[in-house]
Amino acid sequence: MDPGQREEEEEEGEDPRQLSLIQNLKATLHFTVGSICQEAADAKGVRFSKPTIAAISEVTFQQCEHFAKDLEMFARHAKRSTINMEDVKLLARRSSSLLNYITKKSEEISRANQEQKDKKKKKTEGGSKRSSKQPVVEMDIDD
Repeated sequence: MDPGQREEEEEEGEDPRQLSLIQNLKATLHFTVGSICQEAADAKGVRFSKPTIAAISEVTFQQCEHFAKDLEMFARHAKRSTINMEDVKLLARRSSSLLNYITKKSEEISRANQEQKDKKKKKTEGGSKRSSKQPVVEMDIDD
């Protein structure tokens, strides 16, 4: 059985909405790959044929599917239902430049999140403190 036939059989059992989503993703990816190829062609003075762009798009889509399944398995292995940054780093471990880039971005995101938390904390602390001008009222409640 050829891969195209297997893919068609797998898609037949899918929900039409899911199939439409996959088709939209593939179309968007194809457009993006075409744009990147055009930029590269302009910069390097080469040309990409339409079948080449289609092949790059298909391989990229399949690789993304593999990545998604791997990420899901990493999280499941760690007994989590959520994929986190450590899973992404594990996925990128074979490419040192990609791993370094992801690690750097992860640290930037963590710093930005921490700054946001610190700002919110300061706002809530500032709002809950009493002004020295506010009187304190104490009441005794008798039964």
